[in-house]
Amino acid sequence: MPKAMMKTFGAAAIAASILGAAIATAPRSAQAAGEAVPIPSYDWSFSGIFGTFDRAAMQRGFQVYTEVCASCHGLEYIAFRNLAALGYDEDQIKAIAATYTVGDGPDDFGEMFEREAIPADRFPPPFANENAARAAMGGAYPPDLSLMTKKRANGVNYLHALLIGYEDPPAGVEVPEGQYWNAYFPGHLISMPPPLLEDQVEFSDGTPATVEQMSSDLTTFLAWAAEPMMEERKRMGVKALLFLLVLTALLYAVKRKIWADIH
Repeated sequence: MPKAMMKTFGAAAIAASILGAAIATAPRSAQAAGEAVPIPSYDWSFSGIFGTFDRAAMQRGFQVYTEVCASCHGLEYIAFRNLAALGYDEDQIKAIAATYTVGDGPDDFGEMFEREAIPADRFPPPFANENAARAAMGGAYPPDLSLMTKKRANGVNYLHALLIGYEDPPAGVEVPEGQYWNAYFPGHLISMPPPLLEDQVEFSDGTPATVEQMSSDLTTFLAWAAEPMMEERKRMGVKALLFLLVLTALLYAVKRKIWADIH
């Protein structure tokens, strides 16, 4: 767990689940209802064949992750050195890694030990194991966020909508104690308290930390975490399409030339 985050564990526990834990801890009646909730489509910079990740948004989203989510949720498949894709330089990545400790060993005496993380390490999990996580979180298991936007259909839009979907219930609807009304959660009743609050973080670039902004930035960061090679894949796809177009034009020209000589 990050050294700097240990003292904020209690506050971060409010955000014990961004998505998966919310589903896991939702009341049975709400899940049974399973009603289809229309999810808005948002305008993401990385959408479409030419879409790319917004580096500034990813850095802000990473800040939200580290300050709000990291004490409860892991990022299992991401190494610190991968943060270079967000625009961090080598020294910044080393500094970020140094705020974490990771298990290592055995040493010369056969003992396991902890050491300061280095860029080659992956983000360490916040809990030693699932049982420890459930014990700390009142029975809920905070899921790893590495692939969170891939774990549900329309996951990017759903995650963003869920994070901003907390509101007062409709007139005449009673919300049981310990539950909350969310416009985009199936069944609407959710056990996860609102994880994002106004001005919960202070963005280093001065961007106002509204719930909408934090949700958008966090979703962008997690979209990258789930598919860090997306931009390269798109570039290769465009190159392949251009190659096929040129090849098609050449083949058509050759075909016309051959048939012109025959006739």
